[in-house]
Amino acid sequence: MSTWQIIYRGFDPGDEGRREALCTLGNGYFATRGAAPESRADGVHYPGTYIAGCYNRLTSAVAGREVEHESLVNAPNWLLLTFRVGDGPWFDPARVELLDHEQEMDLDRGILVRRLRFRDGRGRTTRVVQRRVVHMAEPHLAGLETTLVAEDWSGPLTIRCGIDGTVTNSGVERYRELDGRHLADVRTAEIGPDVVVLHARTSQSRIRIAEAQRVRVLVDGEVPDATPVLVRRDGVIAHDITADVDRNAEVRVDKIVSLHTSRDFASTEPVAEAIEQVRDAADFDDLLRSHCLAWARLHTAFHFGLSTSEPAQQAVRLHLCHLLQTVSPHTADLDVGIPARGLHGEAYRGHIFWDELFVLPSLTLHLPQLTRALLRYRYRRLPRARKAARDNGFAGAMFPWQSGSNGREESQLVHLNPLSGRWLVDHTHLQRHIGIAIAHNTWHYHQATGDDEFHQDHGAEMILEITRFFASLADHDHSRDRYVIRGVVGPDEYHTAYPGSNRPGIDNNAYTNVMTAWLCRTAVQVLRELPADRRGELVDALDIRHHEIDRWKRIAQRMFVPFHGDGIISQFEGYEQLAELDWAAYRRRYGDIQRLDRILEAEGDDPNRYQASKQADVLMLFHLLSAEELAELFTGLGYPMPSIPDNIDYYLERTSHGSTLSAVVHAWVLARSRRHRALKFFDEVLASDLHDTQHGTTSEGIHLAAMAGSIDLLQRCFAGIEVRGGVLRLNPLWPAELGPLELSIRFRGQPLTIRVTGRTATVRTAAGHTREPVTCACGSRTIQLGPGETARFSLEPGAAGTTTC
Repeated sequence: MSTWQIIYRGFDPGDEGRREALCTLGNGYFATRGAAPESRADGVHYPGTYIAGCYNRLTSAVAGREVEHESLVNAPNWLLLTFRVGDGPWFDPARVELLDHEQEMDLDRGILVRRLRFRDGRGRTTRVVQRRVVHMAEPHLAGLETTLVAEDWSGPLTIRCGIDGTVTNSGVERYRELDGRHLADVRTAEIGPDVVVLHARTSQSRIRIAEAQRVRVLVDGEVPDATPVLVRRDGVIAHDITADVDRNAEVRVDKIVSLHTSRDFASTEPVAEAIEQVRDAADFDDLLRSHCLAWARLHTAFHFGLSTSEPAQQAVRLHLCHLLQTVSPHTADLDVGIPARGLHGEAYRGHIFWDELFVLPSLTLHLPQLTRALLRYRYRRLPRARKAARDNGFAGAMFPWQSGSNGREESQLVHLNPLSGRWLVDHTHLQRHIGIAIAHNTWHYHQATGDDEFHQDHGAEMILEITRFFASLADHDHSRDRYVIRGVVGPDEYHTAYPGSNRPGIDNNAYTNVMTAWLCRTAVQVLRELPADRRGELVDALDIRHHEIDRWKRIAQRMFVPFHGDGIISQFEGYEQLAELDWAAYRRRYGDIQRLDRILEAEGDDPNRYQASKQADVLMLFHLLSAEELAELFTGLGYPMPSIPDNIDYYLERTSHGSTLSAVVHAWVLARSRRHRALKFFDEVLASDLHDTQHGTTSEGIHLAAMAGSIDLLQRCFAGIEVRGGVLRLNPLWPAELGPLELSIRFRGQPLTIRVTGRTATVRTAAGHTREPVTCACGSRTIQLGPGETARFSLEPGAAGTTTC
């Protein structure tokens, strides 16, 4: 088996949705699901093309109320290609005898290949091979090459190639009560005998989308004597091309498509741009060559030399492929965030959550310019976050739990439980910790890159304004002489209120409180380290007074953290008073209890009543912060450092792992103490989408944060690569079961190659770079490496330490 390929053999209608998501092709500008070109949305197939940042709002009647909702728009389907022999029916796999069917996803080059062989109702056998790309070098181009061979028949063959503008957003069953008709004013035109164009606009955001198609047909390498016939009906335009075919003749159809929108830079008008580009585009073979070169450059930047099992290598490469198809170098020029489900489907309506907390660290160590661009998405929405804070009576910037086009809160007020069929009030917008994630990513980017320009112009301002918000969210509890934060929802998401309470939210979520203390300490450090002139500008522009900075310092020293038992951090105040769940009984009754919240609600119960979590909450502290950082924080707060293993044990027994992110965090926090258990969770991360372990969710879009999280587990957790204080710190504890690892990263502008095995790491800098030496540390040893130098670090007992050459 090749670890660079995913191959599906046979046609399985029940699995087609998962395959389509995992066979999505994209280039950061747009992506197209791996649906068959002849298919339509029919309950088996779901063609979908999603353009980064292309959102639209509609209003629907749901559960007796008017609900305004914003979605990433399903753009016109450019794939449309089908055929028929003589006067027979248009090709439909369900109406022929499939002799062979295979779909191959090339993870190395971003190519989707489909091979099939069938016999129709008249006994004629035809072989078909299709290759598809969404071009990684030219972000507006895509191509579909179809080769048909008439194995045992002669006669007329008609090819239909077109663009379908009748698509809607209907790919997620539980959203189907929402209006999904986002495209309006769909228009079509024939530009020439080989070019057609379809353009539309989104109904509310008024983004214009244009797709132009160029089709060329060859029969045994020659242009046939065939005049394309225009097919035009409401919302669809196509050309029918009929050619006479001899037995064993090879018919090749090259379809090149250009996609442009009114959001594009350096563009006069999307229709004109699409037509001009598709006319000038190279043929499929030449486009394929430049596409593969672009992918090769990406693999150089994201080099991961794994020697683990073939299934694990394949899964990691699948994850890396989909990460780079969602966030590519083209993203650097776009105003976009990271949709939680990639550009692969319509789950969460394409919204942006805190998932970037798990994605950006991987990007920062390989393609830092992408992290910079994605943080700019948040910075551009800082005014909206400030307004949200003011409107809710707070200071600073309150970022939304779910974001889309302009950064307003896109979380819905109700959500559907598919088990009970009931629409329920949704309080998850109270997950204020989204701001902590943004600040943490901003700080980590600065530490890893030394990008002082971004930090001074954008990053510091975001950190300071987010700190202001959390400081204003905190109240001083005089009875405790501690600061408290009430009425929020933590990462767990199962607990959105106290049992029987009409007040939404819980009090003193430990993750939120501890990270608020971290945030206040970091903000003070940011101000202290800024150049004096820039510090003065920011202090004046934001009107930061001494008493406000003093309040941040007090919060960093007096934030309340709830504990119970013997050093167990309470997930929130009162958590230990909740009932214990009979986990064994629920597993016996239901088997899979990942979505325990839905099970309990369908029974007429409430997850708020139980010590039960959907995913890591308290344990997020051990994921984000090192033991040294945590000890410093707790000491500064006047608390003893809690036992990390005891807290892991306590919450591991009380977590249903209803999110793919839970396995990422648990693998991370267990890596240093129980390697076997950590590797089990790592395997779950690798399997989550590849084997759809959440039973049907992958078809709605891949889980991008889990995919990126698997890569981050390898590089920052198991390999122990950490960036702190301007130093590349190495603390390798690489599992022998995974074999040696070699990877390339960028640290403060310097390309580095790191090889890790066991407790040993070798760091090699690239020759020919003139940047300042990089500082590396491992254990008690610190060394500076200039261009072309190598250092070996070992934490093995009795090892010699470090050597350089």
